[in-house]
Amino acid sequence: MKPPKTVYTILGAAVLLTLTSAAAQAETLSQFFAASKIGGQIRSYYFSRLYGASGPNTFNQDAYSLGGMLNIQTAPFLGGFGVGVSFYTANALGANNLSGAPAYPHLDATLMGPQQSVNALGQAYLQYAIPKRLLIRAGDQVINTPWLNNSDSRLLPATYQGVYAEYSPIHEVKLYGLREFRWKSRTSGNYYKDNLYYPATFSGDTLYGGTTALSASAPQTSGTLAFGVSTDVMGLKAQAWYYDFYQFANTFYSDANYTLKTGTGFDPFIAAQFMRQWSNNSLLDGTRLNNSPISATSVSNTSWGVQAGLNYTRLNSSIGGGQLAWSYNEILPHAGAVGGGAIVSPYTVGYATDPLYTTSMIRGLVEQGPGTAWKVKWTQNLLDKQVLLMAAFARYHTYFQGASNDTYLDLTYFLPGRLKGLSIRDRVEVANGQGAYNGFLSNGAAFNKGRSFIYNRVMLTYGF
Repeated sequence: MKPPKTVYTILGAAVLLTLTSAAAQAETLSQFFAASKIGGQIRSYYFSRLYGASGPNTFNQDAYSLGGMLNIQTAPFLGGFGVGVSFYTANALGANNLSGAPAYPHLDATLMGPQQSVNALGQAYLQYAIPKRLLIRAGDQVINTPWLNNSDSRLLPATYQGVYAEYSPIHEVKLYGLREFRWKSRTSGNYYKDNLYYPATFSGDTLYGGTTALSASAPQTSGTLAFGVSTDVMGLKAQAWYYDFYQFANTFYSDANYTLKTGTGFDPFIAAQFMRQWSNNSLLDGTRLNNSPISATSVSNTSWGVQAGLNYTRLNSSIGGGQLAWSYNEILPHAGAVGGGAIVSPYTVGYATDPLYTTSMIRGLVEQGPGTAWKVKWTQNLLDKQVLLMAAFARYHTYFQGASNDTYLDLTYFLPGRLKGLSIRDRVEVANGQGAYNGFLSNGAAFNKGRSFIYNRVMLTYGF
């Protein structure tokens, strides 16, 4: 599905205005182009999913992709207007095993889907901005809010087609509004009226990595309407959002965190989050998310979380600053609700990119349903910030997915000197679990019950 012609009409008019007004905004056209911004990233990713199972129809999975993104943003013209365009590309270079369609048992389809290449006009927008006061952006764009974000942990990010606005009436407060009509998933080349609850090939899409709960005959979604507010005052940061995920759920979400500046180099912090969802006419009514045996009649979710930890500054020339944090989340059960009270998250479920404190690289309570979770995470800068180390352990106790744990290690090396901009990162997580019923939990694949699932992601990135 191609974006509506109106988007291209607006952008075409904007480009024409840009070219005709550039001389009026700068002494020369060359100065205008010099003030414009061109940047991007080159990415080379290799993902492997290792299962402990053996026997017929038990396969490990992997995928490779080379590509990246080129971003172009014009200098302001006509007092604040601007145009932005981004081209995204991902290419397998013939390295991936695409046999066994439509299951693709040898492929980690979450990286770029079962395709040799994905090419997309990821962003194409017109905006009006007054620095530090107002931003209005219309078209295809990256949006980052707690429950509708770019989920940028694959070769290409998710982007959205719609209108986004920010307004700051005073320095410490920002107001937000957005209306999203379509989105492009991390494995899609175009924009579609679906989300991560739809089948992978819904309406011609290539939507991989989500949680299929709807059939191919389900109606298209009308997108999302959202409003938010945030503040940052004297160490206290807080935000509150309302989302109407059309045909799925109404959502209220808020969080806050406070850091006590002690002047000693050791600064403790605390944080809390709360979420409430409801809907009596959701497309998910009648589904059984998260292995729930409940035949749902409505959406009803209540979730909360707390976090406490310590930020510390550089200790010596080798050991830099870091953070140690402990987190806890709970999703309360609701009888007769979708997933027994599960969080409905159309644009993060399966991606594990939600804002819950205890979400791991592979999964979190959004993917597992009602229950509790705790997590310990350590973040450490080393060698004058040339190395970033992260380690974490998370434990989940859920009503319908049983008990499970994830052990995480993440190491990034930022090359110095002439190779500045190049980073090498390795992320690995080991998942284990015991099912709530029917024996062992399936760790990563249905055939992998009772065995460890090891997910390794090697990521080379060059930013320019």
